[in-house]
Amino acid sequence: MKFKQLLLVVLISVLTVFATIFIYSKFFKKDFATVGSPVDGKYPANYAGFFDSKSAAAETTDFTKAAESAVPAVVHIKTKIPAKQISNNLPRSRGNSGDPFEDFFGDFFGRGFGPQMRPEQRASGSGVIISQDGYIVTNNHVVSDGDGGVAPEIKVTLNEGKKTFNAKVVGRDASTDLAVLKIETSGLPYLVYGNSDDVKLAQWVLAVGYPFTLEATVTAGIVSAKGRSIGINSQQSASPVESFIQTDAAVNQGNSGGALINTNGQLIGINSAILAPSGTYAGYSFAIPVNIVKKVVNDIIKYGDVKRGYLGITYSSADQQNEDFLKKAGLQSGQGVYVLGAPSDGGAAKAGIKKGDIVTKINDRPVSTGLEMSGIIASSQPGDKVKLNYIRGGKEYNTNVTLSDKPSKVDISNAEIIQDNLGVELKDFDPKKAPQYKIQGGVEVVNIKDGPLKKTKIEKGFVITSVNGQNIKNIDELGKALSNSRSSTIQLEGIYPGYAGIYSYQVNLDDDNNSF
Repeated sequence: MKFKQLLLVVLISVLTVFATIFIYSKFFKKDFATVGSPVDGKYPANYAGFFDSKSAAAETTDFTKAAESAVPAVVHIKTKIPAKQISNNLPRSRGNSGDPFEDFFGDFFGRGFGPQMRPEQRASGSGVIISQDGYIVTNNHVVSDGDGGVAPEIKVTLNEGKKTFNAKVVGRDASTDLAVLKIETSGLPYLVYGNSDDVKLAQWVLAVGYPFTLEATVTAGIVSAKGRSIGINSQQSASPVESFIQTDAAVNQGNSGGALINTNGQLIGINSAILAPSGTYAGYSFAIPVNIVKKVVNDIIKYGDVKRGYLGITYSSADQQNEDFLKKAGLQSGQGVYVLGAPSDGGAAKAGIKKGDIVTKINDRPVSTGLEMSGIIASSQPGDKVKLNYIRGGKEYNTNVTLSDKPSKVDISNAEIIQDNLGVELKDFDPKKAPQYKIQGGVEVVNIKDGPLKKTKIEKGFVITSVNGQNIKNIDELGKALSNSRSSTIQLEGIYPGYAGIYSYQVNLDDDNNSF
């Protein structure tokens, strides 16, 4: 009897243990076990295709074939600019701007101010052969003389055979920082275009170029981001176009104009800039997508210039101001681009876009800044149609916009529009101080951002006193004078308080990165 009781107790204990384990795993443990774990043996939707039969096993990537294909088609470019006397007509120096990207351009653009003798300059960069008969694509800043012109001496050295040729510039586009060169020869190795739209985050890429005047150098990295805008092209253009491929492949001075290739050896970008707080590579480099390169190169070879399509909208060049507009509309930062204006002669207005609309997508690609819009449109031609998504009154709409062949005429009629179109912050000059400087009034340049004025030698603190010979005393009069101008090129005159003399500058309003 005791044995049967003991056996019953043991049986009940075992059943209790199993029942406890079952109840715990069923009702308690499951909540924790499924966090970060497959559910019923299935992975989340974002892993679709990762664990399938084709990609489950790790693949070893071999860079050797791609490098062997690319290195012979990447050339060394050297420029020489003779010594000359220069005068920038400035009362003082800007000094160090603190721009972490600026050092990458330092070898190509002089930063001195005031009358001085600039010594002979030599610079080095890279280029990519794109045809067997000698067409080469490189960066505009590689062949620039630093004053908006072209270096008088440009030599190209081939990797194979180390032959050197004199190169002529077929055409340049400062907006994208691209230039096309030509050397007279034939039978050259050249790189085949890939498709930068197919580039994926974290895919392997190789950078090929001539850093620090070294021989051809290959570095590897991954794609860190796409569609990046960093503002560097505004250093040489008032209408910059940026949609960079960001990588962590090591790129340094001298790599400018070199190739970014995929593991198939196809050209997917032209290396253009680095993030360089110290003047050398610090972790990230930026390449112009090859789809933009193709469009610019083809236009330059065919027309001698770039045929750029325009949306016909005006937006704020200041990201913070754009964000303020979005907040007022109840949107989050980065959810679109606020339309400051849609001139009647532009494609956007004809498609129904109005001031106050918020552009959210171009061809189904989200946009958060004007530079992103410019990057998407950069591969389009005048006459092309693009799909535009926008928000009006809290509701989303879409329309098709036919791109025009020139920027729309913008009515410069208020302080907001004036500052955006000139790329500056302005304020009325203190009328109490005006008699001290023998002027009736004026408009003070408080800050210079991206825009036409940045392309001039105008410094912060400049007080505008006349436009095309017409005296102005405040921002309202400045706006009227600009609107009444019959030419896109205007003449600004004014003073620098504390410095003698009248300073005069020419400004081209067509060089306006706020209109597309």
